[in-house]
Amino acid sequence: MESTLTPEAALASLAWQIELGATEAIGDAPVDRYALPDRQATTPKQATPAPAAAAEPRTPETTGDDPVTAATTASAGATTLDALRAALGTYPHCALRHGARNLVFADGLPGARVMVIGEAPGREEDIEGRPFVGRAGQLLDRMFAAIGLGRGATTPQDALYIANVLPWRPPQNRDPNADEIAMMRPFMARHVALANPDIVVLMGNISCEAGLGRRGITRLRGHWAEAYGKPALPMFHPAYLLRNPAAKREAWADLLALKARLTGGA
Repeated sequence: MESTLTPEAALASLAWQIELGATEAIGDAPVDRYALPDRQATTPKQATPAPAAAAEPRTPETTGDDPVTAATTASAGATTLDALRAALGTYPHCALRHGARNLVFADGLPGARVMVIGEAPGREEDIEGRPFVGRAGQLLDRMFAAIGLGRGATTPQDALYIANVLPWRPPQNRDPNADEIAMMRPFMARHVALANPDIVVLMGNISCEAGLGRRGITRLRGHWAEAYGKPALPMFHPAYLLRNPAAKREAWADLLALKARLTGGA
């Protein structure tokens, strides 16, 4: 029987799997799932006795250490941003690290007056190793450029420093769960302390949960708060604005409020 799978259908199937996060082959060699064996086995193989179970080595992931306590200890020991990145790279308790291509730490100018905190990397960010480089990131750049700020600027008053609550991409771009947010919160608090911005912008619900302990971005946006010991302005995430263009009016009002705060007008 001839296969009914056309090249176009195969390409569409591959694209669909990539969107789901299946971006890498697991095996070293391709497997033909349609091939039939030459003959069926007629006699069962004799079972061999299982070897005596050996004690599993105790790794940091199986020692029972509390992930939040471990994160607090690891982040507190970092005295520079490079050291904090290294501490995140060796932190063993977040399972997301095993499925991600890259640790997405930050982008922009450390020491910038404004630090933007997003939620978690997407596919493009995971591939490139930088936050906000996909469609949402391109919109973010245009938004802040409208008030004279950019990640490529070289002076603190004109620059942005950008990071995410989670440095690893969740599978299928799902929302981070409460445990993942809790174990990353000490790292983000230390990240803000080391970057030392004047203001943090909390992009989306996950950022607000990590920084403020609550969600509800439609109620929180536009109202100044405090997160990580800094003045904080919750805003709609650019990905939300791409899905809901009508909300760009509120986002523009928030950007103007940020600009006023930076210039001493509010």
